[in-house]
Amino acid sequence: MKKGSVKVGVIGASGYSGEELVRLLLGHPYVELTAITSRQYAGQSLAQVFPRFGHLPKARQLRFSEPNADVLGRQAEVVFLALPHGVAAEFAAPLIAQGAQVIDLSADFRLRNPAVYREFYAREHPAPELLGKAVYGLTEVYRNSLKEAALIASPGCYPTSILLPTLPLLRAALIKPTGIIADSLSGVSGAGRKAELDYLFVECNESIRPYGVPKHRHLSEIEQELSIAAGQPVVIQFTPHLIPVNRGILTTLYLAPSQHFTDEGQRQALDEQITACYRNAYGQEPFVRLLEGKALPDTKNVVGTNVIEIAWRLDVRTGRLIVLSALDNIVKGASGQAVQSMNVLCGFPETAGLI
Repeated sequence: MKKGSVKVGVIGASGYSGEELVRLLLGHPYVELTAITSRQYAGQSLAQVFPRFGHLPKARQLRFSEPNADVLGRQAEVVFLALPHGVAAEFAAPLIAQGAQVIDLSADFRLRNPAVYREFYAREHPAPELLGKAVYGLTEVYRNSLKEAALIASPGCYPTSILLPTLPLLRAALIKPTGIIADSLSGVSGAGRKAELDYLFVECNESIRPYGVPKHRHLSEIEQELSIAAGQPVVIQFTPHLIPVNRGILTTLYLAPSQHFTDEGQRQALDEQITACYRNAYGQEPFVRLLEGKALPDTKNVVGTNVIEIAWRLDVRTGRLIVLSALDNIVKGASGQAVQSMNVLCGFPETAGLI
């Protein structure tokens, strides 16, 4: 798509990711937000549903409508799908047929194999014919492919926190593709805006608990992308945890270096290789912050931004490489990353609307 103002719609604009998309798009210098949908709030203005936007004339004028792919295809050139998996695919096909470019925040088009989708999501894929057309929206990895995409599958929040730190190391053969362990802690907004007992304040506050053990759905796309980078099947151990904060993910990865190191000299030499690998991969990336020295990732430094922080430590005692990352699950893990992909797709500055 040529650089210039673009008309954009958001289907499912009343969830956490949808609301964040609306916030980012309202402030985007090259975007005209022309349509927002929500079955629950159809007919109400954006300002009525989200008073935080009430000071903006656009928010008082723009009204939620019932989701209708035929109508959206005429109103918008780029359409974001902020919908649950299984539902998003129903809108993607007719929108693409009308010539719209679609950015899907659900899991419907992240996987290349419909059998893997069936295994992890316990249903047949609703539009398997589109899987070959979808580009995985990890911008730092697939930037060139995104430029001509008709369908972008925006990555999940946990996968983003695991893949961006791990992929460069696998590609450089600095770590073994076996024995990877990932522990992640996520704020409650990762579960979406829904009224369920497990996510009520009194159930989450003052509590930390694991879930999705041992086979969380996001494992499917994590292992897919790690396998592509390694050039062989990769299986990892992944344990997510729910923590009593609104937003943010902190991930700790335990990795086996390809080279043994048993003393401080060997550790320093390997650390220099890892540092060079990360600088080569992300040194010029606007939304990847490499923490060197004593600094470690902290969710308070990334919440509300499209930035992921990455740090690493080599442990001589265990022989392991520990890599840590932090991001905002609603921004870099969802809506911000989707807008970043749109910027690449449309030829806008990649940071437009995000800084």
